Amino acid sequence: MLKFSENPPILYPEDLSIEEIPGQWRVAHTKSRNEKALASVMCKWQIPYFLPLVEKTTKRKHRIYKSLLPLFSGYLFFCGTQEQRYRALTSNRIAQVIDVIDQDKFIKEITAIHKAIYGGMPIDTHPYLKAGKRCRVIGGALMGCEGMIEQKKNMTRIVLQVDMLGQSAAVEIDADLLEPID
Repeated sequence: MLKFSENPPILYPEDLSIEEIPGQWRVAHTKSRNEKALASVMCKWQIPYFLPLVEKTTKRKHRIYKSLLPLFSGYLFFCGTQEQRYRALTSNRIAQVIDVIDQDKFIKEITAIHKAIYGGMPIDTHPYLKAGKRCRVIGGALMGCEGMIEQKKNMTRIVLQVDMLGQSAAVEIDADLLEPID
């Protein structure tokens, strides 16, 4: 397990936003438990990527351990040319590369996940939803992001989906910051 400071950055290059990174986005389905190792290799080779990592706390033998784990286990999103795609495959850490057909939609989806992580919001995986009331966030760190509303007990959450993976993540949010999309 890596020390907190040894983890690769969530987004590389760190000084750009996802929308500003030039090239074709792809999804790397990694070999088992190779997400962070692949991110480190991509960083070294200067291939732009996004690896959503979330902090997990576990308690064992009266000690508390904190670690950063991939939000979507087995996946890393990377961007670049066909040559960079080939270079990534030579890392021997990728099981399959999935080409993204709808680049604009994909960028919107992963940007929402990125905003939630960098906004410091508690985020966790969530079962993928096929139908539900769609909404848009009208204020706060997630402003402009779209997702589905979920209400449990006294808590409102927005479910941010990545259709390409068939996976999603949920973020707690104030209901006043949501507007329905028709």
